[in-house]
Amino acid sequence: MSGIVRRLSAGLVISVLGVASVVAQTTPNQQPANQAPASGAGTLKVAFVWAQSLLRGMPGYTKAESLWTKEAELAKAEADKMQTAWDSTVAVYNQSKAMLSASARTAREKTLQAQQDSLRSKAQTLQEKVDARERELLTPMQTRLQAIIDGIRAEGNYLFVIDLDNPYSQNIVSYDKSADITDRVVRRLQQNN
Repeated sequence: MSGIVRRLSAGLVISVLGVASVVAQTTPNQQPANQAPASGAGTLKVAFVWAQSLLRGMPGYTKAESLWTKEAELAKAEADKMQTAWDSTVAVYNQSKAMLSASARTAREKTLQAQQDSLRSKAQTLQEKVDARERELLTPMQTRLQAIIDGIRAEGNYLFVIDLDNPYSQNIVSYDKSADITDRVVRRLQQNN
C-alpha cells in the first residue's frame, strides 16, 4: 500500500518543486504572469502535512490494507509456485541436455524460452492485478484526503503544502511547527465522517 502513498506524495513534491522554481525565478516585486499575487507583498506561505500518516489513520484504511495484503500474498504465492515449477523444468533440462543432439537441444531451448516468456507475462499480469486492486482500494481515500488538503491550502492562502512523510522532503531539517496543518486535516476528516 505504501507504493500508492509514495506516488501521491511524489506528485505533491514534484508540483511543489515546480512552483518553488517559478517562485525562485521571480523577483519580490514581480509575479509570474499566470499566478495571482500571494497575500502580503513578498511573502511565501507554505504549510506542511504528514500525508502518509493521515492516510493510514483514515476510516477504512486498515481494512483496505488488510484486504490488499491478503490478495497480494495470494498473488505472490501463485508467482512463487510458477517460479518453482520453472526452476524444476530448467533443472530437468540441465540434467538431460548433455544427452541431447544439437538440434534437439536447440528445439528444447526454444521451447524453454517460450515457457519463460509466458511465465514472465503471467507474473506481470499478476503484479498489474495487485497494483490495480491497490489503486481501487485507496483511490477514494486519497482523493478525499487530497481534496481536504487542497481546501485547507486555499483557505489558508498557502502557495503550496509539503508532505513531510515523503522521502523527497527529507532535506527539510527544520520548520515552523505552526505551519504543520496535519491536525487541521485530521479535524476536517473527522467532521466529514
